[in-house]
Amino acid sequence: MATTGKAKRIVLVSQDKAFVQETKAALAASDAFDLVAIERGVLDLRGEIQEADCGAAIIDMDAARLDQVEALQRIIRRLEGKTPIIVATQEFNAAAVRILVQLQVADFLVKPVSTADLVRSCLRALHGPGREENAESQIYAFMPAAGGVGNTTLALQTAFQLHHSLTRGAATCVVDLNFQQGACAEYLDLEPRFDIAEIENQPERLDRQLLDVMLSKHASGLCVLAAPTRPSEMRTFNTEIVVRMLDLVSAYFDNVVIDLPRTWFPWTETVLLGSNKLYLVTEMTVPCLRHTQRLIQAIYDTVGREVKPNVIVNRFEQKMFESGIRQADVQEILGDHFAGGIANNYKLVREAVDRGVPLHEIDANANVIADLRRIILPEEAAAAAPKKARSLFGLGSGLLRKRA
Repeated sequence: MATTGKAKRIVLVSQDKAFVQETKAALAASDAFDLVAIERGVLDLRGEIQEADCGAAIIDMDAARLDQVEALQRIIRRLEGKTPIIVATQEFNAAAVRILVQLQVADFLVKPVSTADLVRSCLRALHGPGREENAESQIYAFMPAAGGVGNTTLALQTAFQLHHSLTRGAATCVVDLNFQQGACAEYLDLEPRFDIAEIENQPERLDRQLLDVMLSKHASGLCVLAAPTRPSEMRTFNTEIVVRMLDLVSAYFDNVVIDLPRTWFPWTETVLLGSNKLYLVTEMTVPCLRHTQRLIQAIYDTVGREVKPNVIVNRFEQKMFESGIRQADVQEILGDHFAGGIANNYKLVREAVDRGVPLHEIDANANVIADLRRIILPEEAAAAAPKKARSLFGLGSGLLRKRA
């Protein structure tokens, strides 16, 4: 997982039994945390936090009550700045926020607290503000504009590039949300282990321990969360299941790559809004590019301008003296949504899929890998330019640089 090393003790002070159980589930089985629960109110505390010799403390309290705020102030004075405090409260108002900021608590959270927010807050408290940027999971969503455009191949290769990246290299998980016909596990010769039926009626059962059981693990360290496919069952699932799953995965992995199905489900909008980067994968045909235009508009109509679709044109071929679509045509159709093109290397991709291995195991300098790196990790691609990876596209091509 993303966290390693000796576990640091966290003390939880709360009389809310449900919150205590949720916190235990969120932090369970992680190498970073050793949780100790004190089921008392903040007014009843004496020296328990100091005696626990903890790395951080979570105090569940009513930040709008003056007596509880005064009790918190006394605790902070006794700790002398040696133990960071995270405050969890049911309601927030401007006055409470000002007081908590003045008391210099490490963080404050509003209940109900998501697993991801709770884990990140604990990591920031334990490791200090310098870790804050790296503690935030980056979510990359891939959506196909049509069938057979190579969405799964590019999603998996992106995951490998992130997993081995110099700047983003850390724990990475691929989540296959194509429950009917997903192929992520198949492409890597792994057994899909995500049993949706086990949590379908009780999404809260999915905790860190159960997630670990349901992950398929590649020899490289990359993890894949994929369910056995059911081609004859066109099923949809409660949005709460998908949200719970992604919330938990993003709490424990630094990079999350999502392989979305072409079909739009009730939870699709939530996934799009929760992603840091959205890539639409298309190919160089007139019908596919036109449908990509319609898909871009549909995304804007549904989720607004908060999410910008970045289009990757797969099997991109530049034919200077033949009829058909040219680079200029692609740029005109897609505008600033065009993120770049991926070379047409059918032989390499076919061999990788048939052998169940990532592309780089066959040819680490393949044009497909170089083109994708320029889109996903442009800074690293620029640094590697002297290596002259074999690509159809020149490094100076303005068309293929990543648009903001």
